[in-house]
Amino acid sequence: MQNAVSQPKAGESYLLWFIKIVSGLLIIAILFIHFVVNHYLAPEGLLSHAEVVAYYRNYPIVPIMEGFFLVFVVSHSLIGTRSILLDLNPKKAVMRVIDALLVVIGLAATGYGIWLLFAVINWGA
Repeated sequence: MQNAVSQPKAGESYLLWFIKIVSGLLIIAILFIHFVVNHYLAPEGLLSHAEVVAYYRNYPIVPIMEGFFLVFVVSHSLIGTRSILLDLNPKKAVMRVIDALLVVIGLAATGYGIWLLFAVINWGA
């Protein structure tokens, strides 16, 4: 029987492994808060677009939390994708290209998400 303790794969640094584990836990915590605030406390279980805009403007902690949620989800998913690709045993040169692509995709997705968050906050202003 293999050791049940989680540890990095070959080709994965302890830092990436740790970020993957911590971001997964933070995603669960923020997802719970998101559901409670946006669906349990909201009238009829769903906020309208105007209510979301007002909510983001009146409670700045909410868009900050949503921004962190975005960063954690993007990071966790891309590190997980990298981990899956490591199972294919790519050459180091190929892995460098994959790493660069994942960084570009992560920056683009996070940048777009943050821009969209500000667009919602400034809607109709």
